[in-house]
Amino acid sequence: MKSFNVPTTYRSPLISAVKNKRKQQDKLKKDLSPTLLDLGDLQIYLARHFGFCYGVENAIEISFRTIEENEGKRIFLLSEMIHNPQVNSDLLAKGVRFLQDTSGKQLISFSELVPEDIVLIPAFGTTLAIEKQLRESGIQIEKYNTTCPFVEKVWNRSEQIAGKGYSIVIHGKPKHEETRATFSHASAGAPSVVVNDMKEAIRLARYITGALPSEDFYKEFEGRYSDGFDVTRDLQRVGVVNQTTQLATDTQAIADFLRQTMKEHYQLDESAVSERFADNRDTLCYATNDNQSAV
Repeated sequence: MKSFNVPTTYRSPLISAVKNKRKQQDKLKKDLSPTLLDLGDLQIYLARHFGFCYGVENAIEISFRTIEENEGKRIFLLSEMIHNPQVNSDLLAKGVRFLQDTSGKQLISFSELVPEDIVLIPAFGTTLAIEKQLRESGIQIEKYNTTCPFVEKVWNRSEQIAGKGYSIVIHGKPKHEETRATFSHASAGAPSVVVNDMKEAIRLARYITGALPSEDFYKEFEGRYSDGFDVTRDLQRVGVVNQTTQLATDTQAIADFLRQTMKEHYQLDESAVSERFADNRDTLCYATNDNQSAV
């Protein structure tokens, strides 16, 4: 796997040595037991997997390299690079400015941007509408786009199943930057709706089966469904994708539940379930899953 040039302040030589040794001993990552650092009177247990993942290290490398290579230029971050106060503080200290906060509130107007400016897209990605605004300001976003490859994998998978006529159910925190970005990309190709947790997935299932009146859906999921969403039409065939930092087990549980809902509601045998439900388990982020499984 590719290695990244990350500032040493974010990567302890001792911890790196421990991680590398465990990796050499267990290349298939089957052993999730913690590592014991025995310091005599003090014993420290380190989780098998923790710390910055591939996507985060990629974003950090691009950000700091951009600063080094563009001295004198104005550099902006669309919003926080990652949800790590130290990294964001270090970027601010180097002169980077945030255009928005994590909720999407504008801190600096896009109208103040000029084509010579650099705008970094954070690891969470961004919406199609914001990409369009930046391009209209003359900003070249592709070179400085740090969107995590595993987030983009979710977008690509959403596009694929949208092309097959499925609607998209997104498991994520509705106000999270990544969920907002994924919703934007998914809804560009298919009817889409965001569910926060299993409780909401159960409610969604009741609209699928008709146990709840369809008109109630629009109030209950207000602000979380795509334009023109028709609850009686657009929940007949669905697939589940997620905000990659959600618990993988939670996403899988929601997917399994909605799959079973479709199977029972439409009285399908196992071979026919795919007519109503798209299997997207391959979009679950391996790094998130590894870190979650190790603690």
